[in-house]
Amino acid sequence: MLRQYKLKDYNFRLVLWVMSLSILGILLVGSAEASLQSRQLMGVIMGTILMLVISLFDYSWVLSFYWIIYGVNILMLSAVLLYGWATHGARRWINLGFTKFQPVELAKIFIILFFAMFLMKHANEISKPRTIIKAMLLIALPLALIIMEPDLKNTLTITMVFCCLYFVAGLDFRIVFGAVGAVILAAAILLPIILQPGSNILRDYQRDRIMMFIYQDDENYNYDNTQQNNSVTAIGSGQLTGKGLNNSDVSSANKGNFIPEIQTDFIFAVAGEELGFIGSAGIIILLLLIILECLFTGRRAKDLSGTIICTGMAALIAFQSFINIGVATGILPNTGTPLPFVSNGLSSLVSLYIGIGFVLNVSLQNKVRLSEVRHSERKAARHRYVRRND
Repeated sequence: MLRQYKLKDYNFRLVLWVMSLSILGILLVGSAEASLQSRQLMGVIMGTILMLVISLFDYSWVLSFYWIIYGVNILMLSAVLLYGWATHGARRWINLGFTKFQPVELAKIFIILFFAMFLMKHANEISKPRTIIKAMLLIALPLALIIMEPDLKNTLTITMVFCCLYFVAGLDFRIVFGAVGAVILAAAILLPIILQPGSNILRDYQRDRIMMFIYQDDENYNYDNTQQNNSVTAIGSGQLTGKGLNNSDVSSANKGNFIPEIQTDFIFAVAGEELGFIGSAGIIILLLLIILECLFTGRRAKDLSGTIICTGMAALIAFQSFINIGVATGILPNTGTPLPFVSNGLSSLVSLYIGIGFVLNVSLQNKVRLSEVRHSERKAARHRYVRRND
């Protein structure tokens, strides 16, 4: 459970990158919507406390309850469908009174923790059909609950993270290449069918967003892509150094209210306009440093479960960052995905801090430090034996 660690072994680099990005997030959210800045600050404080506390818990002890984690996750996602608060045609939040909680954000962390233990326990048979089918059935249940909300973007994000977890666990490369080929073939066959009007696979607004992206320059299709166009314009208008935080330029996308949900899905547009290329690049670099730190920590983990936790967090942050920035810059279809540690949203922010807390604990127990501890324990045991015999 709780263990004693040396302060010098703490991964302060990872904490520094996360806190730096979070401070930028507080400033950008405050510039986008001043009334939300104190809420964002509260989320960072709450998340930091949870991160530090969780980093002192032995992750191996936590993972010993992996079936309980899976069960709680299913109950939490089911509660959304039964008692959730609906808005814009989606039922994704639970109203806690003082705030709205989006369970799918915490579900991402729970799924990483569950499969960290599940895949380690099946490491010797990871490529066997029986194990693959069992894992696919286990991931299918939470994915089904998430897509029923409906929440296509998080369904796809969790699917991609799951694939990364399984690959890191040691899946045979032949299966990987076969699966990639099957997905590409299926996409080529099914995509035209899915995008047909009247298809029940996607909702109308989801299909329209994809069609808007594919045919954005075709005059024969009348899809409104104003939100993304304004986002790209805002990012470009910041040029090298930006217009400055909290500027009063009414022609800006931020102050002129040209982009809906700018404090969440399009927070990168605020960064581009107000901090310019330098500030936007700084955010991307900080995200990259966090991802690399997670991957390096995973390489030094004491066991496979630790490696999977770190890889899962790296994949989650990487996918969400790519989707958010891709949408804001117009290279991906419009979908509402928060930018990790930057966008407004307590559920996403606090959940990511919880995940980083587990990565920090993995770092405290890496192979080098574990061998040092065992060496010192053996040395102390020999010393006690010599003293008793003297």
